[in-house]
Amino acid sequence: MAFPPSASTPAAPKRRRFRRWPLWLTAAAVIGYGVAIAMHWDDRGLLWIQEGFESPVTQKESIWLPDYHVDIDAKVLPGMEDDEASDLAYSPRTRTLFAVMGKNPFLVELTLDGEVLRKIPLVGWSNPEGVAVLEDGQLVIVDERRHDMTLVKVDSHTTTLNRADYKPFDLGESVEKNKGFEAAAWDPARQRIVIGEERPPKLYTLDSDGRGPLVGEKRDLPSTELDLRNLSALSVDPRTGHLLVLSADSNMLLELDEQGEQVSFMTLLGGFNGLGDTLPRAEGVAMDGQGNLYMVSEPNLFYRFRKN
Repeated sequence: MAFPPSASTPAAPKRRRFRRWPLWLTAAAVIGYGVAIAMHWDDRGLLWIQEGFESPVTQKESIWLPDYHVDIDAKVLPGMEDDEASDLAYSPRTRTLFAVMGKNPFLVELTLDGEVLRKIPLVGWSNPEGVAVLEDGQLVIVDERRHDMTLVKVDSHTTTLNRADYKPFDLGESVEKNKGFEAAAWDPARQRIVIGEERPPKLYTLDSDGRGPLVGEKRDLPSTELDLRNLSALSVDPRTGHLLVLSADSNMLLELDEQGEQVSFMTLLGGFNGLGDTLPRAEGVAMDGQGNLYMVSEPNLFYRFRKN
């Protein structure tokens, strides 16, 4: 005897679909986690929360990076397509910028609009990755491969720099030999050079008057706020004394106060702070006396940010 189909028969496919929900949720969680890691959201989430607790007074007394907006976006530095922009420094004496190129070693002087004024070959340098402008036309150049830093003199008549004419300052061994000392910044208020190690990110200082030879021992500069994937460049804001730390791998610029604590940050992804596209690889940062912010990215891109 045949029986009519039960009314509950269609429930079986529904039960099977219901059983798949945990699998779909797990897959979505894995994909979401992968996207978060790829976009480095894990580097920003806690910082964004911390930033929200900063008072209006703190914001006013700091650089406060969220208020910056790009006004020169990915300007191409002509004739440097095969080079690698490695760092950037501002000279208050000439009101120009100096960028160091690492692949084909040379120093380039730029206007504040990113126009090339001159190129100065760096003879004898192996892999210049950091540059800082000190006092009276003195610059320091960090050579990552040689683990040293050289104080040089640059004026309007300088056409080339030869490493053999100067005495390098030995920075010592780094934790990872191929990811060594990457950055330098001049801190005029504290009469010191701040030195950055790329990976794991670490800060050091060397006492200096900005004019004489490099002497003494570098010292650790403790900071618990360097939760970055790498350290690409450094700059000191001459107005507040706060330190800017750039990370290419994290696509982020971080502001630290005098105690080394995080105050604010800026993400360097396309769509944020007016950027049309993500910086390919941010390698240099500088700030002038008016608070304007400048960056270079490999291979030869120039950026300027101004505060709203």
